[in-house]
Amino acid sequence: EGSVMDHLTSGQHSQLGLTEIPYDTILTQTDTLEVLDLSYNLLEEYPSLNSLNLEKLSTLILDCNNYTSHIKFPYMPSVTALCINKNKINNLHMFVEEIRRKFPNIKILSMMNNEAAPSCFNGGTTCVSISFCLVRQYVISQIPGLEILDDTEVLEKERAQARKTYRLQQSSHSSRTRKDMPKKHTQKKSNTVRRT
Repeated sequence: EGSVMDHLTSGQHSQLGLTEIPYDTILTQTDTLEVLDLSYNLLEEYPSLNSLNLEKLSTLILDCNNYTSHIKFPYMPSVTALCINKNKINNLHMFVEEIRRKFPNIKILSMMNNEAAPSCFNGGTTCVSISFCLVRQYVISQIPGLEILDDTEVLEKERAQARKTYRLQQSSHSSRTRKDMPKKHTQKKSNTVRRT
């Protein structure tokens, strides 16, 4: 077993019971840090890593913390892998949009055991498995560069189905023409003012 200092010098800040990100320690490694592991802590603050200039950081691991769907990441084009399993993410759309915008080169995303990402591997029923498939398709459609989602490779047929499903969702909203739109029955209100 290594000491706390061993964990800190290797870029592993996991299982230390941290409630705050150890920015001072990370600052000493900005030129070389490729993997930052902050797993198994009590973190819920937004990771303000943008001011640290972590140009070589390729993997960010935030498993088993208290992060929610409202997490705000800095723009991190060098990160290609993000693990955020076992957190408190419950709004898939909000979370995936944040990932898509802030990690443009992401190839690996793992977000298992969050409320927004049901898994059929957790003894799920058919209903959960269907939800799992829909969640997977949605994430793949929004982040088309993904190669691995959760612990499974993204297959080309999945990518095609995700594009098709997403395109259908988009077109169902935009295919209505003006004549198809429900007519609004509005009554003109009088703009008179009563003086008493």
